[in-house]
Amino acid sequence: MTASTTTTPTTGTRTRRAPLWALKLVMSVTGMIWAFFVLVHLFGNLKIYFGAAGFDHYAHWLREIGYPLIPHEGVLWALRITLIVALVAHVTAAVLLLRRSREARGGVRARRTGSQMWFATFMLPTGLILLAFLVLHVFDMTLGVQPAAPADFTAATDGGSPAANLVASLSRPWAAIAYAVAMLAAAAHVAHGALLAVNDLGATGATVRRVAVWVGALAAIAILLGNASIPVAVLTGVLS
Repeated sequence: MTASTTTTPTTGTRTRRAPLWALKLVMSVTGMIWAFFVLVHLFGNLKIYFGAAGFDHYAHWLREIGYPLIPHEGVLWALRITLIVALVAHVTAAVLLLRRSREARGGVRARRTGSQMWFATFMLPTGLILLAFLVLHVFDMTLGVQPAAPADFTAATDGGSPAANLVASLSRPWAAIAYAVAMLAAAAHVAHGALLAVNDLGATGATVRRVAVWVGALAAIAILLGNASIPVAVLTGVLS
């Protein structure tokens, strides 16, 4: 009597993958968190035009929000943790969606035309530029790690002036150019990201799409002109 061979189903061992809608939702929500942060941060950055004292006071206020009810730098660290979690989730979802997209196309890139090509094609490169700039920016303006930071960097916790650190950093042409390029990448990323977020959240009506285009465009222009003006002002001597 011969033993019969049976085939074990492989469906039970198949790796579960997050549904596309969940990944897109994560991308949209975390992207909006970062876009909102960049816009709020923009208003803080523009205080440099009203003098070093006002800018330093703003930087000090960020560390004292809610004190003494909330521990020193408590709100600041809560914001940092939220942004870090959002960034990790955003990058992870982006990588998984890119992998799924390439698997579905068999590794062949989809061809785009018109404005769709100009914006959608550059979402990945602009995202990588922003990620690299974020690391540089933290080493420069927050941690003071050389050579990212200028030699005379002094931390605010040691009595240093954030305004002086900003001017010293952007007085270096390569740092000013890197800052301006990053703001250009941020503007492109936000402009197209607003429309993607609306689509991924299921709001596909023509009116909503138009609003998303305008909101994304206005936010992108504000980020680009507002932030990129600072290194230009430093290099031209308007800020010193």
